[in-house]
Amino acid sequence: MDETTIIKTYNDGINAVVSLVKDLNGQVSSLAGQVNALNNRIAELEARLNKNSGNSNKPPSSDGLKKPKNMREKTGKPTGGQQGHEGKTLNKVENPDKTVDLKPTQCECGCCLSSVDGVTRTRQVIELPTIKVFTTEYRTHELVCPACNKVHKTEFPEDVKQPVQYGENIQALMSYLTNYQLIPLERTAEILSDIIGQNVSEGTLVNVNSRLYKKLEEVETSTKQQLIASSVVHFDETGMRSGGKTQWLHSASTDKLTHYEVHEKRGAQAANDIGILPDFKGTACHDHWIPYYTFGDCSHSECNSHNLRNLRGINEDYNHEWAKNMSSLLIEIKQRVDTLRSEGRAEMDFNETAKYNAIYKDIISKGKLECPIPVAEKTGRPKKNAAHRLLARLQKYDVETLSFMYDFNIPFDNNLAERDIRMVKLRQKISGCFRGKEGPIVFCRIRSYISTCRKNGQKVMESLVKAIKGEPFIPQTL
Repeated sequence: MDETTIIKTYNDGINAVVSLVKDLNGQVSSLAGQVNALNNRIAELEARLNKNSGNSNKPPSSDGLKKPKNMREKTGKPTGGQQGHEGKTLNKVENPDKTVDLKPTQCECGCCLSSVDGVTRTRQVIELPTIKVFTTEYRTHELVCPACNKVHKTEFPEDVKQPVQYGENIQALMSYLTNYQLIPLERTAEILSDIIGQNVSEGTLVNVNSRLYKKLEEVETSTKQQLIASSVVHFDETGMRSGGKTQWLHSASTDKLTHYEVHEKRGAQAANDIGILPDFKGTACHDHWIPYYTFGDCSHSECNSHNLRNLRGINEDYNHEWAKNMSSLLIEIKQRVDTLRSEGRAEMDFNETAKYNAIYKDIISKGKLECPIPVAEKTGRPKKNAAHRLLARLQKYDVETLSFMYDFNIPFDNNLAERDIRMVKLRQKISGCFRGKEGPIVFCRIRSYISTCRKNGQKVMESLVKAIKGEPFIPQTL
């Protein structure tokens, strides 16, 4: 508006001035609303850009090359191994396989030294012998008794069914490389050719794993039954590519058992088909994936590692005091539980749990004052940001969040499941996706067996050999 228009409005009288001011007020109000909406949008986009694996549920692979911020607090201890820790070093063996005596035989003066005793010092070299395949040929014979003409036959061993086949050790090595070390088929064939001098096709590797898969059916059934009977089980799921489509790998695990299973769905339908959660009566530890709560016969425990990351993100994006206080409270309770557990205590006193519970609820109340829900400008629910959603979740699922405080058998987080499932994600990074439907199914069963063996202190190669022989390791009822 130029000066001439303003003077003209003034000369037109008070009514014209009032009309102009009202019009300007309307424009200011409209612009203020737009500015407020833009500010909210900018804050939302900045918060989205600031998210990483340390302050949200984003995976570490999304962080890029930027060095992540160290979440650990300084303890004052020196770097490196701490005093009293169990170290590992290269020690001499008592009975070496070969001894080479480097003894002087004659002095410069001509005296013979062969019978002279002296000081002996030793050094050892640990070496790998030349690896060479060992071929055993079985020969059956058919003989006729010269006295009565009765024919006598011998049979091949039951496990020798082909004119030429690989033995248990080589088959175990094939499965070890592809399912435990997660090496692609082509590279596995190259390793076998370079190390043992045997040319193996990729199809042979697939067939070896398929036969092993069938021999582990009993192990899988036993593992699922034991998981159902367990008091605490960790659950998680992650996406995986198979046959050009996204499939979902579901894990159920304890510190002694692991079960992986792939399914087309991620939610409750998959859990029902897998068959562990529907019959489970213990405590299910998981992240805040709502379909888990459709199973009401078991109790639930929220992963507080996820909560701490989300609280950190709220504090960084919105500078909310309640998020910082809630993080401190959860860590304080965890440290208190760890102290009581180390003292042999099985539970916390009622008065102490009541105190922490009251502090928890007080932080929730103050959080509502610090980030009130905005009034909806249009019909429908008002838009909530991440802080509102997390605050509402912590209030609604307070028992599940603090379950580790009420029962010391329940862990603080769901890290065990995340560690178990991380290897499957690593497999995709190393070897890529699965080409067909059978690949992930075979891999999940064999990898479940390997993980369970590792958790029970069994050597992987020996356990694979036993499984190939039809004598797999099956954990006793825990």
